[in-house]
Amino acid sequence: MGIEHRQYRQSFLPTQVVELRQICFTPGRVFEPGKYIAGDLPDIAFEMGLVDALPPVRGKNAEIRDKKRSE
Repeated sequence: MGIEHRQYRQSFLPTQVVELRQICFTPGRVFEPGKYIAGDLPDIAFEMGLVDALPPVRGKNAEIRDKKRSE
């Protein structure tokens, strides 16, 4: 059996963009895999280990973001 890697809700800022790796069913909604704001996902997605942090932005996009923040 492999080692399970879980990210807990407290590991993310509520406004941070994260990746949902698998479909997540809740009584009120179905969450498809993709990018979401951490605060929009249900607790069960974090508890089941379906959420990952996105890798840092590199290259020209990172340079553009840094310039916008400094202005």
